[in-house]
Amino acid sequence: MLWLLTMGRRLNGVYAAFMLVAFMMGIAGALQAPTLSLFLSREVGAQPFWVGLFYTVNAIAGILVSLWLAKRSDSQGDRRKLILFCCLMAVGNALLFAFNRHYLTLITCGVLLASLANTAMPQLFALAREYADSSAREVVMFSSVMRAQLSLAWVIGPPLAFMLALNYGFTIMFSIAAAIFALSLVLVAMVLPSVARVEQPADVAVTQISGWNDKNVRMLFIASTLMWTCNTMYIIDMPLWISSELGLPDSLAGVLMGTAAGLEIPAMILAGYYVKHFGKRRMMITAVMAGVLFYIGLILFHSHTALLLLQGFNAIFIGIIAGIGMLWFQDLMPGRAGSATTLFTNSISTGVILAGVIQGALAQSYGHGRVYWAIAAISLVTLFLTARVKDV
Repeated sequence: MLWLLTMGRRLNGVYAAFMLVAFMMGIAGALQAPTLSLFLSREVGAQPFWVGLFYTVNAIAGILVSLWLAKRSDSQGDRRKLILFCCLMAVGNALLFAFNRHYLTLITCGVLLASLANTAMPQLFALAREYADSSAREVVMFSSVMRAQLSLAWVIGPPLAFMLALNYGFTIMFSIAAAIFALSLVLVAMVLPSVARVEQPADVAVTQISGWNDKNVRMLFIASTLMWTCNTMYIIDMPLWISSELGLPDSLAGVLMGTAAGLEIPAMILAGYYVKHFGKRRMMITAVMAGVLFYIGLILFHSHTALLLLQGFNAIFIGIIAGIGMLWFQDLMPGRAGSATTLFTNSISTGVILAGVIQGALAQSYGHGRVYWAIAAISLVTLFLTARVKDV
């Protein structure tokens, strides 16, 4: 509360720049990600299997590049310069998608540029943490407000993305994303500080490995991977399913994503408040149950109104697992927050890899409707696995 009362004093120009850059980069990313499957299908002419494969290759490349850059950034060099480089790659990636329609070029050069570009956001949060630590500011609240900028960006971004793509074309949409990344680059260069690096203990690598020996950590990793597999399969398939099989307006996909993102914000806040009363395990089980209801609902109800109402279950599912899931990993691995957070983020990336393969194969062979039966089945398995992880 004290942090909020003194916000005017604390939120100096550098802090405001961190917030603005996080929001702008979030908007640029939210312009590209929701429409990617539609872009590959309609503009590039890729079949469903190749659309799914693109997501899988992109996720694998993202894991490899982010791990390599993260290791280098933690041990040497200026993190701000790395963010500038990643923003420059993001500009190049957006322009490539704006003016190129060759699948092979996009899955090679595009994926490489995207992998480098996607590292900008975690590096921005790392720089913000280092700056907050060095300036003796309130770290938790500052980080929370920055995360809220991303949620807000995803409320605005998807509807805007579909509006631009459907009314003005993908070239305009990707060009606008490139311009926003370019503005972010200028802000980073002119306002954000460089922070002196703190030496890391030599035994960090050893302590980060041992958590995998805990069966509860392994179970939670598998469950978390399947949670994000369900979510990513839905994100990949939904824009195509709505337009090709349900006959609903293409723009509805952006409205659904924006609605879910908006509802996730209060879901995150309420989950953070009530977790002290109910515990992380019970909250996570509740979240996965909401996910099961959401995916079963997608099988049963296909009207415009029903799809909008179902986003409430989707928001509860994602809003809770995105925040409480990471904390559960950290509580299961006390004293190893870095390793726990890495496991959580790797579960997301692994889920994206699985989602691309499964969604692409099912949509190609059996149609989009079968994808949601598979998602519902995976969510039920996820519920069983989540219930087997101990509370802490």
